[in-house]
Amino acid sequence: MNLSPLLTFATDLAYRAGRITLGYFNTGIRPDYKPDDSPVTAADRAAEEFIRLEIEKHYPTHAILGEEFGASTAQFASQRWIIDPIDGTKSFLRGVPLYGVLIGLEIDGQIKVGAAYYPGTDEMLCAADGLGAWWNGRRARVSEVASLDRAYICYTNERNMVRQNRGAAWKRLNEAAYASRGWSDAYGYLCVATGRAEAMLDPIMNIWDCGPFPVIFKEAGGYFGSWDGREGHAHDEALACNATIKDQMLQMIAG
Repeated sequence: MNLSPLLTFATDLAYRAGRITLGYFNTGIRPDYKPDDSPVTAADRAAEEFIRLEIEKHYPTHAILGEEFGASTAQFASQRWIIDPIDGTKSFLRGVPLYGVLIGLEIDGQIKVGAAYYPGTDEMLCAADGLGAWWNGRRARVSEVASLDRAYICYTNERNMVRQNRGAAWKRLNEAAYASRGWSDAYGYLCVATGRAEAMLDPIMNIWDCGPFPVIFKEAGGYFGSWDGREGHAHDEALACNATIKDQMLQMIAG
């Protein structure tokens, strides 16, 4: 399959949806709250509606799974678009620009195309299987830092580490790393994929929160998957890191 047109489509779609979110950014927008107490805004809904309409227009036989509006009726299609219109809504609400629009295309169960656009910093990170990973038009590569004691590790929420029984593993990693930074949600994965940090961890990960990242990290020379070394986007948790510290990370997590 020629993935180049699909990569162009996903990248353009993420960018245009991101520009929609900027129309709401820093405007005092008020959220609603879902049953799990996570916020959702008019910006989330508007961006996802736009993405879904464009996919339905250009690829009507493809399935869609989005955070805000769920699964489409074409649920048995071999191609499925996975959408998070704003990953980092809590940051978005506070006027912090570290949020992203995430779009991934799953083909026969594997992410083959991905685009992540960060409207607040105007950064586009995208990739397709065999076509490389790209950051604002230049190749994206993970860092070559080879030791945890020189590594920057990103995370979203320390409380979730404890709640998911990952507190001890997080303590070991945090103490071993050169620095840990709360460059959270999708922005942390951007930092790792572009060599500005060495690892990002989330003990809880919904499928739409990481749709584009498996192929982005594969093409950028890194790892994206579970905390025990299984690659992919469907493990309900996520670890991303460069290839040279992967084994150290996994050994330290295992204790």
